[in-house]
Amino acid sequence: MLNRKACILVNKISTLRRHAEAKFSGKYRKWAKEHSFESMLPGDVKARKDDVAQQSIDAHLTEWKLAERVVSYSDKSFKQAAIEWLVATDQPIQALEHPKFREMIDVAARATNSVKIPGRKATRAEIMRTFKTHLTGLRNTLNVSNIYDIALSTQLM
Repeated sequence: MLNRKACILVNKISTLRRHAEAKFSGKYRKWAKEHSFESMLPGDVKARKDDVAQQSIDAHLTEWKLAERVVSYSDKSFKQAAIEWLVATDQPIQALEHPKFREMIDVAARATNSVKIPGRKATRAEIMRTFKTHLTGLRNTLNVSNIYDIALSTQLM
């Protein structure tokens, strides 16, 4: 007895197209291009539909300049934004009462159009620069020669 694989013949177009895409997509696309035929492979059809959908969405989108996106202030919207920030960043409730947070809000409130929030790299660079400046100042303040001068001047008195 011959060992045959059971074959099931299916005459559904979608099955044939999936098979053609899996086994012969390169040859099929080449033939379709040569004969100015629109590819009906499932992946190509989906890509065309996605492209049409994206074009439809793009037609409704407009790019706003930063100044156009400024939301008018209200105590209610600020309260809501502050609460959402606390929850999203897992901040303690006391963070809103911190003097530096209040200072930041006061500075931002003086902005005429909008506030440009620095990115991660710029923030890191500024923190490093501030720290280096602080250490340099501390080193100059605690310089051994300065301490020696201070001690010598107190002995002379």
